[in-house]
Amino acid sequence: MVAKKILLVEDDEKLIANLADKLRAEGYDVFTALDGDSGWETARGGAFDLIVLDIMLPRLDGISLCRLIRNMPESEYVPIIMLTARGTENDKIQGLETGADDYIVKPFSLGEFLSRVRAQMRRPTPSRGLKQDVLTAGDLRLDLTGRRAFKAEAEIKLSNKEFDLLTLFMRNKNAVLSRDFILTNVWGQDYFPLDKRTVDVHIRWLREKIEEKPSSPERISTVRGIGYRFEG
Repeated sequence: MVAKKILLVEDDEKLIANLADKLRAEGYDVFTALDGDSGWETARGGAFDLIVLDIMLPRLDGISLCRLIRNMPESEYVPIIMLTARGTENDKIQGLETGADDYIVKPFSLGEFLSRVRAQMRRPTPSRGLKQDVLTAGDLRLDLTGRRAFKAEAEIKLSNKEFDLLTLFMRNKNAVLSRDFILTNVWGQDYFPLDKRTVDVHIRWLREKIEEKPSSPERISTVRGIGYRFEG
């Protein structure tokens, strides 16, 4: 079996060495870069299964690097984990809005880091040559194989988490889904506890892309005190 490839971009030499050692012990093929520019060159030069970026990088910061990686067609759906020493809600939201799939606030344990990596590695990714799997609801259509979303035949760009969230809703139409249920099924069973507002933020972003009037949503309704219901 070919080892999955991980790119680590972190300017703390001791930390990146420790993370690389742990990942290699888990059987991953690990590449490293100590600044944003060399991280960008490495990302462009190989197909990775996961990319880990520090936000505060010399030469090119992690937010800018994340945007560049997401704009490459071959890296559109590659999981990205961001590392940050700043744990404010705005910092986390900025990272997620840029296209990251997860964030870890420093300092963190190696056990937590490995758990987050495993969770991202288990996430389904687009595969070629498989029979197309499609979900529909009204004028919404999800191509699960290609991980593409359409509204009235026009493609809409969703982040990885937005796509997974809409998939969960469309598979559970008219059911009331709690925030805990959504966290477990979109972010993973062993995902370390997140603020439940993370769900609210992602649903707000999703509404902006699929609702006619996001401020008065008709597809995804809020069930006060419980969670959300997708009505098609």
